[in-house]
Amino acid sequence: MDLPLPTRRATTRLGQTLAAALRPGDLVLLSGPHGSGKTFLARAICRALGVPHEVTVASPTFSLIHEFSTPIGPLLHADLYRLEDPRAVAQLGLREALAEGAIALVEWGERFAMELGADGLLIYLASEDQGRTASILPLGPRGERLRTTLLFL
Repeated sequence: MDLPLPTRRATTRLGQTLAAALRPGDLVLLSGPHGSGKTFLARAICRALGVPHEVTVASPTFSLIHEFSTPIGPLLHADLYRLEDPRAVAQLGLREALAEGAIALVEWGERFAMELGADGLLIYLASEDQGRTASILPLGPRGERLRTTLLFL
């Protein structure tokens, strides 16, 4: 499923719609080249889940994980760009956090989908002349449930 995102507002709307469907234990993998909007989309999701505007939502490239409190539970925003070894991903404890009810937004996480439980939604963002495109791929039943909420965008 491909969604055109011609404006920042369209990307924000995608984030808001997805946020409304997220439940404890959900995994969203954000993929795409540098500058494609992964962190922008993650920020839109965070804001829609109640992370206040005075709280900075930036890519956790060097700290690897930022944790936020939301009304529905903990939200983890991770960036796995610098990681190569699947064992390093396992040591971060993301899979365990998901099992305990955290929601995880993981930039550059597609190559570690198995280590993260392989049940979520993969969103591949690409920049084009007319804005961006989001390619949505469900990974397992949770991912299919999330993808279904985006069908009418």
